Amino acid sequence: MSRIRNKPWADQYLKDNDHIVVQEPFKHKSTWKDLFNEDQPIHLEIGTGRGAFISGMARQHPEMNFIGIERVKNVIVGTLKKTLEADISNVRLMNVDAKDLRDIFAPNEIDQIYLNFSDPWPKSRHEKRRLTYHTFLEQYEEILKPNGHIVMKTDNQQLFEYSLASFSKYGCIIEEVSLDLHALEDPLNVMTEYEEKFSEKGQPIYRCKVRFPER
Repeated sequence: MSRIRNKPWADQYLKDNDHIVVQEPFKHKSTWKDLFNEDQPIHLEIGTGRGAFISGMARQHPEMNFIGIERVKNVIVGTLKKTLEADISNVRLMNVDAKDLRDIFAPNEIDQIYLNFSDPWPKSRHEKRRLTYHTFLEQYEEILKPNGHIVMKTDNQQLFEYSLASFSKYGCIIEEVSLDLHALEDPLNVMTEYEEKFSEKGQPIYRCKVRFPER
């Protein structure tokens, strides 16, 4: 992984665009819909990367609102730049660590969650950091509306297999599994920067769509 260059101007850039970058996200629990121009379903991307996915989805789906979480400040500035360039009003961003989403979102506040090319944390001792570990699934289940979905994409076969097993063990209903996403030629698929790079090299992209059972 290439080193992320430090951007000393990042703090001010994020503050200057506080109509998009929410400065105190923990204060908006249960009222996220009020931060958007329209009261629409809210979709959450955990780990925005440089923003190709969330900005692309927001353009494609003006009938939805999108929230992106990215903990790395020098990365989220790229997401902000793409959002500004796209001139879209249905994206909000936050520069926080998604350690406990229940501090940020109320129960049933989110309609869909995207996990795109998450860090695989391949070492066993780091299993708890994987975004499909059961403690994260507990959080997703709480903040998602009934029948809300998790959509996961990755190029990492080991993480994908681990995640499918984790979903199954937790009791999730797996509605879709693709072992070569681009072979499907899904016209609605919006690619991330990683996805474009890996697909150009001929690497398969894995995708699954799951939901939690009714309790």
